[in-house]
Amino acid sequence: MTENILIAVAWPYANAEIHVGNLTGSHLPGDIVARYHRLKGNKVLMITGTDSHGTPVTMSADRLGKPVEEVYKSYHEGFIELFKQIGISYDLYTSTHTENHFKVSQTMFLALQKNGFLFTKVEPQWFSPGLKRFLPDRYIEGTCYICGDENARSDQCDKCGNVLDPTKLVNPRSKVAGDASSPELRETEHFYIDFSKLETDVKNYLKERAEHMRDTVLGESLRKIEAEGLKPRAITRDLDWGIPVPVAGWDGKCLYVWFEAVIGYLSAPIEWAQVAGQPEAWRDWWTNPAAKQFHFIGKDNIFFHTSLWPAELMGVGSAFMEIFAGEEVPLTLPYDVPANQFMNLEGKKISGSHNWGVWGRDALTRFDPDALRYYLTVNMPESKDSDWDWAEFVARNNNELVATWGNLANRVLAFCYKNWEGFVPNVDLSTLRDADLELLKTIENGFNIVGAELESVRLRSALGEAMKLATVVNVYLDVNAPWSAFKTDKDAAGKTVYTALKAIDSLKVMFSPFIPFTSERLHVFFGYETPLFGEQFTETVKDSLGEHTVLRYKGVEGLQWKPSDLKPGQKLNQPAPLFKKLEIDVIDVERGRLGK
Repeated sequence: MTENILIAVAWPYANAEIHVGNLTGSHLPGDIVARYHRLKGNKVLMITGTDSHGTPVTMSADRLGKPVEEVYKSYHEGFIELFKQIGISYDLYTSTHTENHFKVSQTMFLALQKNGFLFTKVEPQWFSPGLKRFLPDRYIEGTCYICGDENARSDQCDKCGNVLDPTKLVNPRSKVAGDASSPELRETEHFYIDFSKLETDVKNYLKERAEHMRDTVLGESLRKIEAEGLKPRAITRDLDWGIPVPVAGWDGKCLYVWFEAVIGYLSAPIEWAQVAGQPEAWRDWWTNPAAKQFHFIGKDNIFFHTSLWPAELMGVGSAFMEIFAGEEVPLTLPYDVPANQFMNLEGKKISGSHNWGVWGRDALTRFDPDALRYYLTVNMPESKDSDWDWAEFVARNNNELVATWGNLANRVLAFCYKNWEGFVPNVDLSTLRDADLELLKTIENGFNIVGAELESVRLRSALGEAMKLATVVNVYLDVNAPWSAFKTDKDAAGKTVYTALKAIDSLKVMFSPFIPFTSERLHVFFGYETPLFGEQFTETVKDSLGEHTVLRYKGVEGLQWKPSDLKPGQKLNQPAPLFKKLEIDVIDVERGRLGK
């Protein structure tokens, strides 16, 4: 039965280059799962976009001395370039600075207001006497009143992970360049969402998803609710860059970025439907209770996605659709939030300011995308923090990707292409031996094993199972040795080569969500004309806010998630090696780039 699968990925801030930790934290796992479900024949929509608002973006613009819109668009274009190069197959990669996102976010606000979940309150907020304006929370740093870290942001402490009350920050200081004045608290009025009214519903929602949510995700979410409860939270701020509050008399205030950015998971499907010429198609994932929404994020955003975002959706109820489309239909709640932990680098936390990072676009100038995708998957921080180590990267590439899988595919295809004149051996399938049939049965069962791991978003394990099967085929070849048998019994060698080719053809499908570029090349070597996956392309979209570039994906009716049906006598194309062996000196060269 076909399922509707929404793959919603964390929106990257337009303030820094994307590094390997970002990729393995959310973008790559989302892509792997999307590609798997496409192969299964499910109806997949994978979306996200550039988080164009908020203080990280304005701070970057301040630092560079450029207009905010210019800075956001520069990063946005770079993100799109990266995702095309490394194969993150977004059906729509957009931005929060669009007319559509403004409308959807403001409708969410009005729906919450209509249902009685919003109230206004005058509160103290940090004000810069020198700049004569209120400062967003992330423009203020100080000492965390919970753990004592001296570099906490006023709204959240990265060290202990707690959401903070900005007014309780100890020894506050302004992060605005050139602002030497000491920030002081002054009163200002804002809208709040009363999450306390939704606390019981959120706890019940989390408990209902206990069977498939990760323990690290579910445990953290329930513990925070039990310890702190769901408290009212401000959803507006004194800003001039962002989405205006849709209430008369509230000029000079915008929707708080934490509130509006996550609404992109709803606004992006609506934009995708419009751009694709199917304006109502987004409902297949958002008003269909049977649809499954997966939210791929990092561990620093777990609570927002498992508790606050579902609470917002519960709070709007049917009112969003009533305001937006004139009908009373509730919105779909997230099915799973498979949040990853963090990836560090050579034993230290990745840091842009210290150039301690492996930056996506830069790495792709020296390494193939599948080599990066492979290492990021086998080292994915699914249950605990992981560490990018250059020595391990080289070893994994050479010993596993090249030696175990790449060499298997190339030596069998090259041997067959040479000795059977470019065709699969034309064997009588009824004469296959027990060892041949046993191998094919093992590989066929691999679709169930690898598929089950992918269904549960255990991606490291899924890739490991596929690599184990590649080893099984290598052992089969060592035992049957068609290279030597060919000299005395070409018929027996042909059966071995056919069996190995059929196994490799199946493994190609199992590997394809992880390493799609080389899987497509291998698919061509086998002589298939229909590709495994579709193509990515960019498009320019115009609205009342101007132009923005979007990344899109055009799907195909490709190969399904099933064993190979390779035919004896099928014509092959000239094969070539799939992967490059890396020299050992790569380790020192890459380590030498760090911190400079």
